[in-house]
Amino acid sequence: MTLEDGVRYSVGSGVATVTFDRPDRNNAMNLAMERRYGEVLRALEADTGVRAVVVTGAGKSFCPGADLDVLAGDIPEGGIDFQVEHVQSAAFIGKPVIAAINGGCAGLGFVIACTADIRFAAAGAKFTTAFARRGLIAEYGIAQLLPDLVGRGRAMDLLLSGRTFTAEDAWSYGLVQEVYAPEDLLAAAEAYAAELATYSAPRSMAVMKRQILDEAAIPLAESGDRAAELMAESFQHPEAKEGVTSWLQRRPPEFPPYPA
Repeated sequence: MTLEDGVRYSVGSGVATVTFDRPDRNNAMNLAMERRYGEVLRALEADTGVRAVVVTGAGKSFCPGADLDVLAGDIPEGGIDFQVEHVQSAAFIGKPVIAAINGGCAGLGFVIACTADIRFAAAGAKFTTAFARRGLIAEYGIAQLLPDLVGRGRAMDLLLSGRTFTAEDAWSYGLVQEVYAPEDLLAAAEAYAAELATYSAPRSMAVMKRQILDEAAIPLAESGDRAAELMAESFQHPEAKEGVTSWLQRRPPEFPPYPA
């Protein structure tokens, strides 16, 4: 297990678990922690032994957002380096990222959860976008992400009001896919990640993530044309042969790592 700048991670059986661990600030993020989070995800993307990633928080919080002490201080000349590429890392790496939201999830932490591919939450966990109540705006691309996840009207509600809502509310909005008892959350997220790591082809997952990210706003016909090209490419990779062969032989697939 490695801990640096408030982010620790461990790897086992094809699954990496990344944990926000800054107990003195309840996992609130400073700039070093943001940077480290992005660095860790990119390192895990390059690790062929990792096929799925779980992101969670230590203690009772997932991430309550940016460390407000940073925002309360004097803003340096030239402004704050918001490090968008680090905050959005989960959306852009070619491996599935599951957010296991164990507790308070607000502001910047809310954005990080939304950039994950799948979200599980602990029963009773509290969420808020928070931005409007801090005199801020919808940061780090959440103005695009949130309507895609919950619809335009609900996104407006959550962003404009900055109200607090629960994991159960988040499930009803479609923001989280599953709600678990707090003591069961991490094991459930890691079990789901392990299932992806075992049964889903790494290249297939990477390509489908890119398809969903890139094709949300293009015409259906264009998306179909792109899919046809990608499908033709897929048949040139060993994953396709292994996927079909393992199915016919009624055995678990043994997909090669991606990238090889």
